[in-house]
Amino acid sequence: MSAAVDAVDLKGSESELFAEKPNTTFSSRALFGIETDWQVPGFSEPSAHTPPRDPSYRFDEATTLAILAGFLHNRRVLLQGFHGTGKSTHVEQVAARLNYPCVRINLDSHISRIDLIGKDTIVLEDGKQTTAFQEGILSWAIQRPVALCFDEYDAGRPDVMFVIQRVLEVEGRLTLLDQSRILKPHPYFRLFATANTVGLGDTTGLYQGTQQINQGQIDRWHIMTVLNYLSFEEEVAVVRAKVPACDKAQVQRMVRMADMSRRGFQAGDVTTVMSPRTVIGWAENFLIFDDIDLAFRLTFLNKCDEAEKELFREYYQRCFDRDPTEAKPYKTEESVADAAQ
Repeated sequence: MSAAVDAVDLKGSESELFAEKPNTTFSSRALFGIETDWQVPGFSEPSAHTPPRDPSYRFDEATTLAILAGFLHNRRVLLQGFHGTGKSTHVEQVAARLNYPCVRINLDSHISRIDLIGKDTIVLEDGKQTTAFQEGILSWAIQRPVALCFDEYDAGRPDVMFVIQRVLEVEGRLTLLDQSRILKPHPYFRLFATANTVGLGDTTGLYQGTQQINQGQIDRWHIMTVLNYLSFEEEVAVVRAKVPACDKAQVQRMVRMADMSRRGFQAGDVTTVMSPRTVIGWAENFLIFDDIDLAFRLTFLNKCDEAEKELFREYYQRCFDRDPTEAKPYKTEESVADAAQ
């Protein structure tokens, strides 16, 4: 969903979409089981831009505490970690439980300064053409009680990053030069971001397209938290919560396979890693195809470099005691008919 579409959709019924400010507080201890007495501001009812709540989501305590500090104390929070660990979802799910409006923007190469700031557009008023300023997503959000989350923060274009830099300061105002206006941040505007690197660019070969971030900008983030892969037991619980029809013993073998891929990556043996998102996709595909080996090939193995597939087959044999690429007998019309009988 582009920033321009968001700005148009939100123009009409502003009063229906947002309360002027949070109208209640939530106990972080009661809501997330965190040993703190924080009372975090939120809304009594969700709005049109409150993310849907995922009851199966499992919260990392340190990351949850960092995000709650962002909401409670207006801290700018940057979440860093490997892909598929649920960084952006973590922000969304905290916002969902606070009934807080949350908008995610992917800082890909197509996001421009105009998308963030806005532009003059031609509109019809009383049958006559005239120009009107159409707000960008940043100029729209900064004036409202909204949590704005920039995904893939380390992939943003330099000109876009310098637009963001000013509003990273708590009192940072956004200047609209074309409009000769200065926007003051709403007291309950909140800013988050997620990144695969720590602003130093891609040092592993996993995240091509990321780039170094100006250290003056990194310094403006008040809190940086790291969210990496879960423990074995926690990841099994997450996959089972997402795909409850999948047998627990099977899920345990799948997670063990994923863990071996991560150990292989840390040792420099492989360059492709199985994320928790991949394991969940594998479990879902297993239910679709009713074939664990085929689901593994379609979900992960076919993405791997040819030179590394042999090593991944070895990992698979250790976990499942068979080769996932072993040829199986073709089904003929007679064999299908016999199976039906």
